[in-house]
Amino acid sequence: MSHSDFPGWHGTTIIGVKKDGKVVLAGDGQVSLGQTVIKGSARKLRRLHSGGMDVVVGFAGSTADAFTLLERLEAKLDSHPGQLPRAAVELAKDWRTDKYLQKLEAMLIVTDGDHLLILTGAGDVLEPEHNIAAIGSGGNYALAAARAMMDGPQDAETIARRAMAIAADICVYTNGNLTVEALPQG
Repeated sequence: MSHSDFPGWHGTTIIGVKKDGKVVLAGDGQVSLGQTVIKGSARKLRRLHSGGMDVVVGFAGSTADAFTLLERLEAKLDSHPGQLPRAAVELAKDWRTDKYLQKLEAMLIVTDGDHLLILTGAGDVLEPEHNIAAIGSGGNYALAAARAMMDGPQDAETIARRAMAIAADICVYTNGNLTVEALPQG
């Protein structure tokens, strides 16, 4: 069965919120194959200790592809210690130009506490406006919910958790089983 014939993996919502000196990433635990929930407790966030820094990464898409990208990101962080944006750009260049990597179907949100970036297979390294990044099936729902809360008194973690709860109520490929990781800015 070719990859294009496979019935379509869905299910992930990852959000990153940067507010008041803290960056929080939250990811749900659902993995679906077609209309069937395969797993409800997957961990889609990883903490990397590479290049002399802590980096939190959330991924959406194919798990195997995401792990390949995580390994590559670690190598780029080792090559460019303390420089997440540069490591991200170098990974995106490879992802865009390498024939093997071009076939990988995943997206990443990465943060070192100072930067909040979205990386895509199209070669994009995006620093989103409004200090919120969201990817995956329920990403747009979580993004809209978080944007509505950013001017309020809630902290980054509360916003991320509430936005994920809203996304889980709307998106059938998102559940409320969260993994949350935080880093301080600076």
